[in-house]
Amino acid sequence: MLRSVTVTEVGPRDGLQLIAKPVSTEAKIAWIKALHAAGLRDIEVGSFVSPRLVPQMADSAAVVAQALRIEGLKVYALAANLKGAMAAYEAGAHIIVIPLSASDRHSRANVNKGTLEHIAAIGDIIEWLRAQPRPVRIDCVTASAFGCSVAGTVPLGDVVAAAKALALAGADRITLADTVGHAHPALVRDTVRAVQDAVGPLLQKLHLHDTMGLGLANALMGLQEGIREFDACMGGLGGCPFAPGASGNIVTEDLVFMLESMGFATHVDLPALLAARAAIAPHLPAQALRGGVPVAGIPSTYQPASGCMH
Repeated sequence: MLRSVTVTEVGPRDGLQLIAKPVSTEAKIAWIKALHAAGLRDIEVGSFVSPRLVPQMADSAAVVAQALRIEGLKVYALAANLKGAMAAYEAGAHIIVIPLSASDRHSRANVNKGTLEHIAAIGDIIEWLRAQPRPVRIDCVTASAFGCSVAGTVPLGDVVAAAKALALAGADRITLADTVGHAHPALVRDTVRAVQDAVGPLLQKLHLHDTMGLGLANALMGLQEGIREFDACMGGLGGCPFAPGASGNIVTEDLVFMLESMGFATHVDLPALLAARAAIAPHLPAQALRGGVPVAGIPSTYQPASGCMH
């Protein structure tokens, strides 16, 4: 039986939110189409946040509208408050991603609310979304789950409490996010187990950054603990504007190579994925696209589990 793992590409959102010069809507859509052509069916295309604070995401409604025309694509959009969630819903996003930081200090920097206050606000967001005629999936993210560059260590009890609160608020799925990339495999193991004990199968995904070079090792540990969904970003772009020191996400190309080589089908065509870099690279002249596979090339020994190799 083929074992499958879902890779969600977050480049158009997380990967572009920190760049100095916003990328045009047309360039974003061309990139999303290239990612889709490579087999990615889950893509976070934008975020509905303050255009003053994150001007790179000011065109998210237009990006969502065009992304919805791509057949078979699940369109994700992030929203941090009720106004953003309403806008994401009105734009037509299939999945609305709502973050909650387990670090009170990071939460105040990110959404101007402490963790407890933000939990109450998320409850209102979910209540509003559930009352709408069009059903949407609500993915809630426990951010700073493995440490915080503002507050330092985040107690495991705080992470579990945040995940429990999201479950009680009505989240469809819960993600654990290593927002600043301070996690190591043992911490991932212990945190995943504790949150699984608290919320069971609601915990679906890991969102990992590669600040310490341990992103793939942490993904492997998550895989061993039963996680079957991962966020990743082409070229390792990304970072949080409200988490000092946060570097890029784990590299989509390297994650796909690892998973497929291990016998986990992602249904992503790796050569086509590498080719998709050409759709965005010219628009990011000041950004270095990272990755082992893109630099070294696909080895002749590569045998993808899903058979995707054009």
